[in-house]
Amino acid sequence: MPIEYRPDGITLAQLAPDPQYTADLDSLSRLSLPKPIAIVLDFTAVRYMNSSNLAKLLRLRKQLIELDGRLVLCGMTPQILGLFTVTGLDKVFNIVADVEQALEKLPV
Repeated sequence: MPIEYRPDGITLAQLAPDPQYTADLDSLSRLSLPKPIAIVLDFTAVRYMNSSNLAKLLRLRKQLIELDGRLVLCGMTPQILGLFTVTGLDKVFNIVADVEQALEKLPV
């Protein structure tokens, strides 16, 4: 998973194609990130999600909230976005269309 630590304090993580992104989510929760914490997860390569990965995302979100961090998800296919909509997680996560919009949402 390519991770870019931007000078503006935002961490941009491009999740790898399935099923490797499961390990990507695990590694993100263990990273030492600069404060304030702001992470953009780019789902462009992700075509499938299971309940385990949804749980990992929820844990990462909780961890960031506890650290006063922010998380934005972007680049979702219609199928992945539909999963978030059906489960109601589109109301829980901050989801935008692409990386550019995600970076606009995270002024640090």
